[in-house]
Amino acid sequence: MLIRKSPDVRYSEVTPKSLYLNRRKFLAGVPGAVLAGNELLSPSGRASAATTKLQTVQSALSTTGERINPKEYVTGYNNYYEFGTGKDEPQQLARNFKTYPWIVTVEGECAKPRKFTIDEILKLAPLEERVYRHRCVEAWSIVVPWIGYSLSTLLNQVEPNPKAKFVAFETLYDPKQMLSPLQAGIPLPYVEGLRLDEAMHPLALLTVGMYGETLPPQDGAPVRMVLPWKYGFKSIKSIVKIRLVGGQPASTWNLYAPNEYGFYSNVNPNRDHPRWSQKTERRLGEFGRRTTLMFNGYGDQVASLYKGMDLIRNY
Repeated sequence: MLIRKSPDVRYSEVTPKSLYLNRRKFLAGVPGAVLAGNELLSPSGRASAATTKLQTVQSALSTTGERINPKEYVTGYNNYYEFGTGKDEPQQLARNFKTYPWIVTVEGECAKPRKFTIDEILKLAPLEERVYRHRCVEAWSIVVPWIGYSLSTLLNQVEPNPKAKFVAFETLYDPKQMLSPLQAGIPLPYVEGLRLDEAMHPLALLTVGMYGETLPPQDGAPVRMVLPWKYGFKSIKSIVKIRLVGGQPASTWNLYAPNEYGFYSNVNPNRDHPRWSQKTERRLGEFGRRTTLMFNGYGDQVASLYKGMDLIRNY
């Protein structure tokens, strides 16, 4: 669960340990993995926590004009409750997380349901590097060079039918590798959802890497979503199932605290969290605060998705 601190000290104000302890860079659990033609290979034939280089093409959808956060800040400061509720815990507790082989099942209201291996996902389309702002509901933000391609590329492979109105996502839950729901403080497996038009939007990034490499375990390896106009908890990690459905699906934080975490979870500085303001944010590595931008600055691209909606009520 989100740890509740006294009103004058909260997570959104805590300086990352990486800034004052000069934390070492994340060390690969199994060295020597390579990527051949965007096919993930491990020297032992088993899972590897090592990141591997990815071949990418430039994307016209990148955020421009902002400094990218150093990799150490992003890999050492995470929300991944299956591997700990502290920001620095996932980096350590996920070190041996098995991410290969990996299967993503895509099913539901579609003509061609199927299972995709991670190697098939890596080769389905050219991998784009997209620099996106990423805004956490706890009022901190980062700028990251993510790698992937639009989720619509994958969904088009299964041909959604007219009954498909929403997309439901599910994270792997393996009690042998992860904390229990009691320890994590939230129901598991972690689930999320989008409207179909949101999921088909070009900015919705099916993500397989960052900083030129495959994702490290604590950042959602081997495949996750990145939705730059929504709060970070919508960008579900370590996906194993995608379902096309007719009704609004469940989402973990909305189930846990519906008064605090809405289904849409668009970045909206005019809709405060019940326990803190969303009007400003702290970029990791900076000590001042920035003004939070509507839709995290992506309004020109996504505002039309919500035309006519009450964005205070539909938070």
